[in-house]
Amino acid sequence: MADMAKTKTYMPLLPIDKRRATFEEVALGYTAEQARKEAGRCLNCKHRPCVSGCPVNVAIPEFIAAIHEGDGERAGEIIRKTNSLPAVCGRVCPQENQCEKLCVRGRQGEPVAIGRLERYAAEFEPRNGGGRQNAEPINVNHPAKTAVLSGTPVKVAVIGSGPAGLSAAGTLAKAGFTVSIFEALHNPGGVLAYGIPEFRLPKNLVKKEIDALTSLGVSIETNVVIGKSLTLDDLRGEGFSRFVICSGAGLPQFMNIKGETLPGVLSANEFLTRVNLMKAYRFPEFDTPVRVGRKAVVVGGGNVAMDAARCALRLGAEVTLVYRRGREEMPARAEEIEHAIEEGVRFELLTNPVEYTRKEDGTVGGVSCVRMELGEPDASGRRRPREIAGSEFTIDCDTAIIAIGNAPNPTVTSALPDLATQKWGGVIADDDGRTNLPNVYAAGDAVSGAATVILAMGAGMRCAMDIINM
Repeated sequence: MADMAKTKTYMPLLPIDKRRATFEEVALGYTAEQARKEAGRCLNCKHRPCVSGCPVNVAIPEFIAAIHEGDGERAGEIIRKTNSLPAVCGRVCPQENQCEKLCVRGRQGEPVAIGRLERYAAEFEPRNGGGRQNAEPINVNHPAKTAVLSGTPVKVAVIGSGPAGLSAAGTLAKAGFTVSIFEALHNPGGVLAYGIPEFRLPKNLVKKEIDALTSLGVSIETNVVIGKSLTLDDLRGEGFSRFVICSGAGLPQFMNIKGETLPGVLSANEFLTRVNLMKAYRFPEFDTPVRVGRKAVVVGGGNVAMDAARCALRLGAEVTLVYRRGREEMPARAEEIEHAIEEGVRFELLTNPVEYTRKEDGTVGGVSCVRMELGEPDASGRRRPREIAGSEFTIDCDTAIIAIGNAPNPTVTSALPDLATQKWGGVIADDDGRTNLPNVYAAGDAVSGAATVILAMGAGMRCAMDIINM
């Protein structure tokens, strides 16, 4: 019994051979029995260290206790008091670096599988016994309070419908504010819709989470580019008095090396947007063009690189992932790295591209690389890679996908010349999200640069709480 308590309850996965040919979700979720078994590992610690590791302060011991008692519906209600997107967070949050990292169980074994249990609770549906992914989202009854300013309901405009925007909107709506989200793309969800693949985050679940917000009274207007279609002054004319900029980090970064403009070299943003938001993976039902070819190279070591590599693999390519450091230094989640390796992605570690070569038809035909070795730590705390002389070699490819990072979207900030920003484009905001402009807030990747879903949600919630408490 003691040994069993040291190990997480196994979560079923889609068989490896099936994964390579489908975009179906890989992690299949807990059954009710599995969830109750895992919940039984929680020690219900007096000091609740796991809660302090959660950016949105979910009452973790309470929701786990509810699952252990067989009340999945109550567990979901507890989570949704502070987390507007639990089905999403249960899948894509790096719990191993947050709540689970502080779990006391982890001192002598594996921590409680908090993320897997959160996913279970988010999907719980009494009529089917819980734990499956067709469950309707739980509609939390928000307070009857009406937020007013000088006798007029306060209208808040949230710019962007990614994790930060959705979190801010949900928190404000529950407090009685009138909230409208303005989204530049044709579907809401931000990176949840365009960036994270179906096999990690089914889009029907994203839609259900967003539907739960609109049931609270949040309105969402798509195809509206703030700074182009509408300005903040236009929104003020419509009665909005508070603004939360959550425009994300959708500007891809490149290495600026020779051949980077060749046809067939593209950013992971473009590739994943075509595959996910524009449904290229469902050809011929959707005729969105996406070029992969027989061999693809993905450059990068983060979660976006893993997503791009695993998508290219499912679209029929032989995939090589190139990363300039070693596996231990990769910023991607360990689970995503393991899944990529299981599925057949080949890793070329301690390797760096120096040039893209071309075929006779003018398209990319290969990536010239050099081997690297690790020296002293750099500003990030990771050991700095340096080139090994005479180690050049080439990897053939039909497509090269660059996933080395993203900068904040400049469209909104360029339309606000008085808004204080960092040299690299991030909006300057304090811990509550306040910018230098009155009643203008900013949160998520627009402030921090590309980060995690849950950190963006936490930032969006803090903005909302500051507006509520003004």
